[in-house]
Amino acid sequence: MQQFSEEFLRQWEHIISQVNTTEIPLECMKKVTIKLRDNKRKTINLMSLRKQGLSWEEIEAVLSRSLLELEPDVRDVTWVVDVTAVAEIVQPQTNQLLKNL
Repeated sequence: MQQFSEEFLRQWEHIISQVNTTEIPLECMKKVTIKLRDNKRKTINLMSLRKQGLSWEEIEAVLSRSLLELEPDVRDVTWVVDVTAVAEIVQPQTNQLLKNL
C-alpha cells in the first residue's frame, strides 16, 4: 500500500465527496453502516472481512444478505469510502494520461 500525504488524501476526499457512492466499486469501501428504524445501527466492516480472507464476491454476498434481512427496518445506509484505495487505483491512470501534456 502506498503512503500518501494528508493534503493529497484531502484532495481525493474532496473529489470523492462529489461522486455518488453507488458508482464506487465495493473494493473501494471501508465499511457500511445501516441505520435502523429503532435508532440502532449495524456496521459491516468490509476491510475486516477482507483481512479475514473473504473474497470480494463473498463480502458482497454477506452485504446483500444483511441488507435483505434488515430491509423492513432500514432507515438509511451510509457507505464509507476508502480514499487511499481510490487514490491507489485512479492516480496511476491519471499520471499516465497527463504525462504527455
